[in-house]
Amino acid sequence: MAETRGSDEEAIRRTLAAYCQTCDDGRFEEFASLFVASAVLHVPPGHPVKGREAIRQFMEAAQPPEARGKHLCGEPLIAWSGDEAEVTTDFVFVGRRGDRGWSITATGRYHDRLARDPDGSWRFTTRTILML
Repeated sequence: MAETRGSDEEAIRRTLAAYCQTCDDGRFEEFASLFVASAVLHVPPGHPVKGREAIRQFMEAAQPPEARGKHLCGEPLIAWSGDEAEVTTDFVFVGRRGDRGWSITATGRYHDRLARDPDGSWRFTTRTILML
């Protein structure tokens, strides 16, 4: 059965949510599976991280247990072109501040490109994280 735009949108939203939850929970193998094998993650001003395994290692190092928090995302804007989509999503990251509890530690916008797999799931081909 062919995917409809409604189910495509739901699948993309699930991928975006899974990114946040798997990262926040430290489930980095699952996290990495959200990217195509040749994906690129870029967090300027740093250099782009290329490849699923390199992205997993990068994020695991950037998010040790004591640095993990919770991602809160706004509504994504999704534009399709066949089996590819461009998505922008605003986010807030709430992190631990040692003995001072929790606070907003980052805000910004995700600029994503995703591709639909033959099984109907959507995976990141690129994610650029622009901090405010």
